[in-house]
Amino acid sequence: MSPASSIRSAAQATFSAPRQVPIRWRLAGGSALLTLVILCGFAGAVGGLTSLRLHRDFDAEVDRAAGTLAESVTYTGTQRDARGHTFLTELTPVLDNFTPGTGAIIRVVTPQGQQLNTTRRSKNFGAPGTRSMEVDGYRVETRQLPLRVGEIDLPENRLYVQYARPLAPVKDTIDGLKLFLVIGVLSGAGLALLAGLMVARRAMAPIAALTATARKIERTRDPGQRLPDIEADDEVAELARTLDDMLHALDASRAETEGALARQREFVADASHELRTPLTSVLANLELLADSLDGDQEDAAQSALRSSRRMRRLVADLLLLARHDAARKAPHTATDVGQVLIEAAAELGVIADGHELSIQANRAVVDGARDELHRMTLNLMENAIRHTPRGTRVLAAVERVDGYVRLIVEDNGPGIPKDLRDRVFERFVRGVGDRGGSSGLGLSIVHAVTVSHGGTVTVQSPTSNGNGRARGTRFEVSLPLSTSAARVAQAPSQRSPAAQRG
Repeated sequence: MSPASSIRSAAQATFSAPRQVPIRWRLAGGSALLTLVILCGFAGAVGGLTSLRLHRDFDAEVDRAAGTLAESVTYTGTQRDARGHTFLTELTPVLDNFTPGTGAIIRVVTPQGQQLNTTRRSKNFGAPGTRSMEVDGYRVETRQLPLRVGEIDLPENRLYVQYARPLAPVKDTIDGLKLFLVIGVLSGAGLALLAGLMVARRAMAPIAALTATARKIERTRDPGQRLPDIEADDEVAELARTLDDMLHALDASRAETEGALARQREFVADASHELRTPLTSVLANLELLADSLDGDQEDAAQSALRSSRRMRRLVADLLLLARHDAARKAPHTATDVGQVLIEAAAELGVIADGHELSIQANRAVVDGARDELHRMTLNLMENAIRHTPRGTRVLAAVERVDGYVRLIVEDNGPGIPKDLRDRVFERFVRGVGDRGGSSGLGLSIVHAVTVSHGGTVTVQSPTSNGNGRARGTRFEVSLPLSTSAARVAQAPSQRSPAAQRG
C-alpha cells in the first residue's frame, strides 16, 4: 500500500470513528464539551482577574506598610567618628515589633547599601535602588528616612529603609485558586456529561422502543404488529406514526400478495390435477395407435407417445410441487422405505446406462405418502445417473439410526460444481452435465417431499480424498421413524446385495 493510500485510509478511519459512537454519547459528549469550553473561558477570566487583584492588593499593602514605617522611624542618639561624620543610634520603634507575623524583613541602610539596622531575620537586598522591586521572592519597597534627631537636622547623612514582604503567601493563594477552578471546571464538565446522558437516554427511550419493536417484526416477519404510542408530540412521535402507517400498508399489501399467491397455488394444483385425465386418455390412444400403424406412421406415433409420457411426468412433478405449495398433504400410511428403494431401483435398472447400482435396503417404516416417497427416491437415484459418466458406482442405502430412517444415495462421480452447490434444491436448476434433458425439478421435489414428511435433506460434494481428486456426491435424507414401528422390535434386515448393471 502506498503512503498516500495509508494516509487516506487513516483519515477515513479517523473521520468515521465518531459515527460508530452511539448517538446518546455523541449528544452528551457534545454538551459536556461545550460546557467545558464555557467553563474554561469563565475560569480563565476569573482566575486572571482574581490573580491581578491579589497582586495589586498585596503591592498596595506593602506600599502602605513601607510608608507608615518610614514616617514612624526616629533616632534617639548620635555619635561621630574620627573624621567628624555623625551616625545615628538607638532607632525607634524596634523593627521586629513592626507588622509582626507577616514574615517581613526590614533593613535600614546607607545609600551605598551598608546595613545600619535590621530585623532578626535579614536578607541582603543590595543598595537602595528603585522605589519598588522584586528580589528573590520578596516584594521590596524602599523609602528615604527623615534626617532629624530631636531638633537636629543631619543633612550630611541620607538613610533608607527597605521593607520586604515574601510573595509566597500570594503565590500559594493564587495556586489554590487555580486548583479550585480546575477542579470546578472538570466537575462541571463531568456533571454536564452525566446530565446529558440522562437527558439523551430519556429522549432516546422512544427510539429504543421503536428499534425493539422493529427487531421483533424482523424476527417474526409479522408487519401486523403495532409500534408503541409516543406521548409527546414531536419529531419522534411523527416518525412513529409514519412507521406505523407504513407497517399498516405493508401488512395490507402482504395480505393481498399472500391471497393472490394462495389462489395461484390452488389454481396450479387444480389445473395440474385436471391435466392428468386428458393426458391419460391421450397416452392410451397413442399406445393403441402405435400398435396398429407401421413404418413412418408408427415412428411418428411412438415419438408422440414419448413426448406425452414426458409431459405426464412433468405434470406429475408440477402437481406434487403445487400441492406442497398449497399445503395439501396426501394421506399418510405406514410405508417401508427399504421396499420403496427396491422398487425405484428396479425402474432404473434398464436405463442405468453403464452405471453400477448397489442397493442396501433394510426394513424401515415411516408414516408417509408412498407415491411421494417413491418419487423422492427415484429422483435421487436418477439424478446420480444423469450427472455422472458411465462406469460410475451409485450406492443407495436405507438404515435406521436413533429413531430416524436414513436414505443415502452417493456416487463417486465428479461432484457438484461449486457455483451450483447452494442452489441444487431450487426449481429449474440443471447442471451442465445433465445428459437426460431433465426439467430441473427433480431435487426440488426431493426437498419438498422431505419437508412435507417432517425430515431433512443434505448434500455433500465434493470433498478431497487426499490425492487431490473429488470423492463424489452424497445425498442424505432423514425421516422420522413411524410411531407404530418404533414400538415394535426391529425385524430382521432385508438386504438386496445384488448389484444391477446397465
